[in-house]
Amino acid sequence: MNSALRRPGMFSQHDAALRMLIDHLLFVECRPEIWAEEQRAWARRGAGTSIGLAGMFRELTGACDQNCIASVYAEFAHRRGWLRPDHLLSAGEHHALRTRVRPWAQTDRSWVDVLTEFGPPSILCGGASPQYSKTLGYLGEDPEEPAVFFHLWNGSTPAPESTWPARDEPVLLAVRFADAPFAEAFTFTPEGQRRRPEPDSLYG
Repeated sequence: MNSALRRPGMFSQHDAALRMLIDHLLFVECRPEIWAEEQRAWARRGAGTSIGLAGMFRELTGACDQNCIASVYAEFAHRRGWLRPDHLLSAGEHHALRTRVRPWAQTDRSWVDVLTEFGPPSILCGGASPQYSKTLGYLGEDPEEPAVFFHLWNGSTPAPESTWPARDEPVLLAVRFADAPFAEAFTFTPEGQRRRPEPDSLYG
């Protein structure tokens, strides 16, 4: 599970591997109903079965990769006690991060900016190479407190019409945290706002 969350692209093209691992772990715990409850919670927050997590990220950010999806699974794994984070923030550190991250993200930021401001993440979804997009997660000691995720993008889009310029490192599109509906949980940087799709473009 921990390897799949950190390098989801090495395990499957979608989130099938993560779903299978969750099914197995909940079977061992004799709690298979927990997964259905989590899926209902995602649907209530705006990732219903018709669009799923991938559709939700595309609608809200215009950019979806396996690292974005893995970050939502990482929240669930953290609450279940399955995640082995690289480190945890103390209650005070986590509160301070949540307090200042939204205004901080009102300016365009890069991967280095995130690391300089907030230090190494608790979990890195995606590789450490600046060639690729990634999601950085910061987790508190209390698993019930919302994790803070930084979604970074480096233009690796399959869309042939993409005009994303070459970057030396990923840029921050959005910060996500809170158990609110997904549409309310994102704070977009100016670059993230520019990258958001027009509603009509999502459906042709």
